[in-house]
Amino acid sequence: MSDEATTATPSPAPPAPTGPPPKVTNRGRSAAPAASANSETSDIPEYEYFIQPGPRGYPPLTEYLDIWDVDMMKRPDESNKIAHHTMLYHSDYLIVRRGQEFQVKIIFNRAYKPAEDKFALEFVIGSSPQFSKGTYVPVFPTRERQTTWEGRITNTSDNVVTMAITPAANCIVGKYQMYVAVVTPYGIRRTRKESSRDMYILFNPWAAEDAVFLDDETERQECVMTEMGIIYHGAYDDIAERDWNYGQFNYGILDACLYIMDRAEMPITNRGDPIKVVRVASAMLNSRDDEGVLVGNWSGDYTYGVAPTSWTGSTDILLTYNSSKMPVCYAQCWVYAAVFNTFLRCLGIPSRVVTNYYSAHDNDGNLKTDIILDENGKIDRNRTRDSIWNYHCWNECYMSRPDLPPGFGGWQVVDATPQETSDGMYRCGPASVQAIKHGQICFPFDAAFVFAEINSDVVFHSRRKDGTMEPVRVNRTHVGRLVLTKSPGDVTRRDITDQYKFAEGSTEERTVLEKAEEYGCKREKSSPPAADVDVVLPNLEISVGDNFELNVEFINKSDERRTVDAYISGSVVYYTGVASTEFLFLTPRVAIDPKTNKKEVASVESKNYMKRLVEQANLHFIVTGKIRETGQIITAMKVVTLRNPKLIVEVSGKGKVSEEMIANVEFTNPFSFNLENVYIRMEGPGMMEPKSRLITGGSSLTWTEYFTPQRAGTSRVIATLDCPALRQVHGQASVTISP
Repeated sequence: MSDEATTATPSPAPPAPTGPPPKVTNRGRSAAPAASANSETSDIPEYEYFIQPGPRGYPPLTEYLDIWDVDMMKRPDESNKIAHHTMLYHSDYLIVRRGQEFQVKIIFNRAYKPAEDKFALEFVIGSSPQFSKGTYVPVFPTRERQTTWEGRITNTSDNVVTMAITPAANCIVGKYQMYVAVVTPYGIRRTRKESSRDMYILFNPWAAEDAVFLDDETERQECVMTEMGIIYHGAYDDIAERDWNYGQFNYGILDACLYIMDRAEMPITNRGDPIKVVRVASAMLNSRDDEGVLVGNWSGDYTYGVAPTSWTGSTDILLTYNSSKMPVCYAQCWVYAAVFNTFLRCLGIPSRVVTNYYSAHDNDGNLKTDIILDENGKIDRNRTRDSIWNYHCWNECYMSRPDLPPGFGGWQVVDATPQETSDGMYRCGPASVQAIKHGQICFPFDAAFVFAEINSDVVFHSRRKDGTMEPVRVNRTHVGRLVLTKSPGDVTRRDITDQYKFAEGSTEERTVLEKAEEYGCKREKSSPPAADVDVVLPNLEISVGDNFELNVEFINKSDERRTVDAYISGSVVYYTGVASTEFLFLTPRVAIDPKTNKKEVASVESKNYMKRLVEQANLHFIVTGKIRETGQIITAMKVVTLRNPKLIVEVSGKGKVSEEMIANVEFTNPFSFNLENVYIRMEGPGMMEPKSRLITGGSSLTWTEYFTPQRAGTSRVIATLDCPALRQVHGQASVTISP
């Protein structure tokens, strides 16, 4: 045969598809769709007959025991909400916690006869309820017929039956519909679907069988019930505080938190497991990957949203996301942590915001933060990729970890700030704090990343002209200098550094680092000899707009004269350690006599840094140098947090529930130029809903706002001022409200 005869004629290309792609469904894959939205409900029939219809149709079921009404006992002053610690939720529905008994009253058409009448309460969640999946739960009044939830009759009076129900301690958390079903000889008669009988079931840190049980009432009150928080920021040696209203009980917040899980298409059946809930929420609190709650922005340009420093609480953010179904602009780490804290406390998971000072963001996955110097000792910013955040905020939540060996439950790190991906998504945790402290970084989830954030070594490398690098200095104590959170029941800070790491230089610390190395974390093994010249930068307290002097002290510890070719650099930096612009650069040659000190003075004028300032007003000074006689490298770093002016907040009035009060906010512009587009926000837990106001400009301002407290207790009114020329101005006033 010839080649020509065997050549096949090519088939014509199939026509290009037109129109929309086919809708992807579960048809042919499963008998029922997987429920992944708490907002979707199913229609359960009002009548279910056991018999076939006769000539006149079905017989009426109302001749037998009939349901007239159901009292959910949902008022804040009733026993359900008081016993379940849910009386503060601004909601029209019953809210209870799992693993703990609550009561409802059923009103029948006649007196209930236990020997003759049969009825059950049915609890349904999601769009395709199934008994086997825990999304349909019948509860019976007799001990003979108990399911995963327990039920019992506590009182009968005339035609009213009071029934107590105890949801399983591991049941699904979310919004349920409740039905009452009565059994007759012909079929089942149940109540119609009515929103007034909807109810919420939350995690229960008061129940010993619940995975989030926290056996410390002071901690429970702080980490579940407290609305007003303090978030720490600034610098390690200049700690600053920011008030935040978590607002976990505010109207609409609980529904917004459930919507976050719906938006993630989280299966309803997974929502009873706190490990899975916090892992999904860690990804959903940021908008990377999944159109989550908050858009991160560290650029300084917040034209199309709200500057992160302008927020006063979580309420506006969560309600906006729930209503718009779009990510909210903008956030940085403390905003992510604060809103995540609201989510966790709202659902009943004990949580707190934690701040780590000098937090390493290590791009290489090792235990080294690498800073590259050229041959003369000057920082090579183009090749330095790792960064050290002045501080970084994350969350701790409390839960058991049955997926880990015993002893690794308790506080777990979760972090919603999008830094690195975890299993393909921007999320972090839950990572056991105990595992981090003991170097067991093989355990899920993301323990190795958090371990590096608090244990990295800062390694200075000298890069030669041929591209090779040599470690010239290693600082093993700079990163993870201090870990803080708010003290329970107080407004003071609590040092929890020892919960994350053993004392620097201790035998236990060395053992932990060796254990971490076994699991793949690589440390810097070299120990370059210490230079015989030290360089020290001073502590400075500088207000925005001040001129000041930077005194750099060189200390010669040797018996010989030393000459240092120094580089003094001053940059405006974001709190993430990333440099914005350099405003100071000096190259002095410093000659120091044996056993003496010498100071170099650098004058800094405000005009050189003011126009380059970014929010949080940080100046970063780095001094490096090379000793001519020995070739050794010396280094020193200092973050100076510029102090901003304050808002003056004053509250006047009697301070009684339901009686009007007045809040005054005053601000005086300290600069010689007008501040334009000034935005002010103010709110107070239990007293004032979030309010805001835009002011066009001027040298000073006064804002008066009337409000009516809703409940007694001690609270705070907090306010922030924000404009493109001045970020991070805030103030607060404490208020005591009597009944």
